[in-house]
Amino acid sequence: MWLLPGILAVAITGASNDLGQGQIQRYGVFETALQSERDYDSPFRDASVELTFTAPSGKQRKRDAFWEGGRAWRVRFSPDEVGEWAWQSECSDAENDGLHGRSGRFRCAPYSGEEPLYKHGPLKISDDGFSFVHEDGTPFFWLGDTAWSGVLEADPKDWAHYLRTRKEQGFSLIQVAATHPRRGYKDKAGQGFYSMERGVCINPSFFQRVDDNFAAINRQGMMIASVILWESKGNVPETNLPVDDIVRLARYIVARYDAYQIAWILGGDGAYFRGNRAEHWKRIGRGVFPDDRHRLVTIHPSFWAANFFRDEPWHDFVGYQSGHGDNLKAIRRLTHGPPGEDWKHHPPQPVLNLEPCYEEITSYSRKKRFKARQVRRALYWSLLVSPTAGVTYGHNSVWQWYDRRDASRGYSLDDQDKSWREALHSEGAASVGHLKSFFSALPWWKLRPSQEMIAEQPWEKDAEKHVMAARTEDGSLAVVYMPAGRALRINIGSLVRPSVAQWFNPRSGQWVMAAAVTGETLTLMPPDEEDWVLRIRR
Repeated sequence: MWLLPGILAVAITGASNDLGQGQIQRYGVFETALQSERDYDSPFRDASVELTFTAPSGKQRKRDAFWEGGRAWRVRFSPDEVGEWAWQSECSDAENDGLHGRSGRFRCAPYSGEEPLYKHGPLKISDDGFSFVHEDGTPFFWLGDTAWSGVLEADPKDWAHYLRTRKEQGFSLIQVAATHPRRGYKDKAGQGFYSMERGVCINPSFFQRVDDNFAAINRQGMMIASVILWESKGNVPETNLPVDDIVRLARYIVARYDAYQIAWILGGDGAYFRGNRAEHWKRIGRGVFPDDRHRLVTIHPSFWAANFFRDEPWHDFVGYQSGHGDNLKAIRRLTHGPPGEDWKHHPPQPVLNLEPCYEEITSYSRKKRFKARQVRRALYWSLLVSPTAGVTYGHNSVWQWYDRRDASRGYSLDDQDKSWREALHSEGAASVGHLKSFFSALPWWKLRPSQEMIAEQPWEKDAEKHVMAARTEDGSLAVVYMPAGRALRINIGSLVRPSVAQWFNPRSGQWVMAAAVTGETLTLMPPDEEDWVLRIRR
């Protein structure tokens, strides 16, 4: 039975050595069910089940099973070796023969399709530490869209339409929330993902309703990046539980979805620099992600928290958000703040803006909506202020899955806002497609910040028009972003010559010839007063 991209489900209910007769392709999802022989007052707390998977090479990997309601348990696992795999279960209740000592086998075949996620394998950090690559070393450009609430609230038909659209627009990853961000903690059925009826107890039906929405992201050939729990400045109930309970909740979510092609964001929107919050989340991270985990993990702070988490064994890359401020301080902390300096830390980690300003969200200071031009500026700044690894876009109607037919309101919305479906085709989303085409034609993973190239800022007294530059170490390529057009003088002594300079229109995707590159400095005039990207290459 071939079900990839997808799931191979094998129910093990007979003797302990039952053999699953199906096969699965490499990096797909093997899934099997276990049936408890007894009832527990609180299965989520009273029993734990772990499966050991043995690869054809003999390497072993341990994965948690998750409670599925009643006496049902389930495990999902993504095999990374071709050949015959074996597995065996171990339950904390060794007398429960339905969960303890079960075993089985399945075969894994080579992947035969063309989707990069499966053809090239899961994500890891590049050898130089600055970007993401697939298992086989193929570069991966993180170009995310933000659909925090969408995965939880969308019906399958709408979700499929959304994913197809974003795939066509060039996105490579969808950022979602495994638990509700801000809009309350109950789903459309009026249920939360856990309850306190008999101590902390998970609600499997909450996740059963969204399982296929998670899987559908991979089916469209896009990566998942999921926040596990929301910090929301410390006011979310589940993040104020005892650490052992928080870890138990988070490990359940990881057990349920870690077999997909996914990157984890342990906590979202946290002010981790306040009080003891950083130490609190360090303990959670160590409990949730054991040493043998293989998915990438970061955290999503209210702005910057890399100095607290960089040395944690579970922390693989720096996630931050420049957010939705529009005053001078907010602008300069992106262009002149930690993102432009911390990447020099050793050993290096990718630095990624997970939440620049969202299109059509109301800014904190001026109370004006961010438009496509401000969104483009934040995206290009983010890609050039640190070694280029990727960036995430967001639209205010999409991230909270706003439907004008629904009387409920989300964050910073009114009757004039577009629905999520209308917002899919916004000017900002079109700009992301042009951004993707620009960087896809370059060895973007070799770009490093190079502000010394800017001989003088043409808008020296206007922080909103700050010019950002990056180049490759060998000088064969340079990229300069100008938020607004004015004569630009750049130092080109570090670049290979002869080279050619071209203007790229980030609004339309069109190219305009600029000049041949000679000498030590070059002065160029953009085609108009809008924003432009300059490419200089050998």
